[in-house]
Amino acid sequence: MNRYPLLALGASALFLQACMFSPGMHMDTDRLISDDSAENSLVEVVEITPKLIAQDQSVNGKMTIPQALLDYQPENYRIGANDALFITVWDHPELTIPGGQQQPSGANARVVRDDGTLFYPFIGNVQVEGLTLEELREIIADRLARFIEQPQVDVNVIEYNSQKIIVSGAFMNPGFIPVDAQRLTLLQAVGLAGIDPERADLSNLTLTRDGTTYNLDYDRLTSNTSNIGEVYLRRGDKLHLGLNDSRKVFVMGEVGTPRALPYSTSRMTLSEVLATVGGPSPETSSGKEIYVIRGVENLENERATIFQLNAASPSAFILADQFEMEPQDVVFVGAAEVTRWNRFISQIFPSANILRTGVLINEDVSNND
Repeated sequence: MNRYPLLALGASALFLQACMFSPGMHMDTDRLISDDSAENSLVEVVEITPKLIAQDQSVNGKMTIPQALLDYQPENYRIGANDALFITVWDHPELTIPGGQQQPSGANARVVRDDGTLFYPFIGNVQVEGLTLEELREIIADRLARFIEQPQVDVNVIEYNSQKIIVSGAFMNPGFIPVDAQRLTLLQAVGLAGIDPERADLSNLTLTRDGTTYNLDYDRLTSNTSNIGEVYLRRGDKLHLGLNDSRKVFVMGEVGTPRALPYSTSRMTLSEVLATVGGPSPETSSGKEIYVIRGVENLENERATIFQLNAASPSAFILADQFEMEPQDVVFVGAAEVTRWNRFISQIFPSANILRTGVLINEDVSNND
């Protein structure tokens, strides 16, 4: 009888498990740099250094507002369809408040028809759409002068219904903001619409005007010195605040709580990411193996980038606090050498127990023979 079949089986299991097991999560960046294979040519490894930080800050710091938005200056309000006007003719209450003193001002309002015309006693239909309040006042006064000596006329809008700004996306109050005689800035419109802090991507505010869409990083423009307070809106403008559904950073490896981190602001640094997930594990992580993996949309024409931070030095925390993340970045913290060895041993021991059991069985068989 062959006395060692179980022993051989146990040794084979141990060998196979040792060959298949990869002890700990580890990224061999030296191999990525030196290997010219097709797979590894898809990535570029870049060390996070003060020079790299300075280059990124010079790019991110240049947040400007398109000149076309700054050039626009609001003009006097122009009357539109469905606006409700209150026309006063001094010393002539029959024209000013034909409904009587007891009626509210709205009951005595003159509403502009859909075709832009307005009927007024004595002078008939008047084309008022597109006129300023002063222009309409002069027209009414001139025509009433045929019937009233030196008429004193005043015109006011009591309901602004013709001109609106559309707001959509991650606002608390999406819909319409009416344009009235007061100049409306972009900041005021955002304040009226209200930002939804849970859903908003503050880096992705768009303003569409006359078919042209302008992309604005609202977070950076309001956090730094800019001219955003000088941007005025006009009728027909569309404001859209993007959602942060896809604005996430994924954290993996030897950290406290690996997970996906959503963020709504323009700037989230590597140190903020690590702090949010409990930091690199002090027992199992390698200070030399902190990576930020940044993909590209077209791998056929572009190379993905792996940024490496050597956190073994205290100065690395300064770099981490300045390194800005981008949506869909993957932060990977590798395992320390001792961690990989411990995990390797933890995989070996179950196999070793199988091997030991096989030896004991073979000894019992031999003794029984």
